[in-house]
Amino acid sequence: MPRLALYTLLVCVLAVAAAVVSFAQGSFLGIVWVLLAGLSSNMTWYYYRRAKLERAARATAASQ
Repeated sequence: MPRLALYTLLVCVLAVAAAVVSFAQGSFLGIVWVLLAGLSSNMTWYYYRRAKLERAARATAASQ
C-alpha cells in the first residue's frame, strides 16, 4: 500500500475516533470529524487505486 494511502487511512481512523468521542460528550462538533473521515476515506481509496493502476501499467509496459 502506498505511503500516502496509509497516511490518509490513519487520518480517517483518527477522525472516526474523534467523532465518536465528540458525540459521546454531547458535542455536535463530531459532524466535522465525520466529514473529515469521509474525505480522508475517499483520498485513501484514490491513492490506493492510483498506485494499483500504475503498477499494472508498469507490468504491461515491461512485458511488451
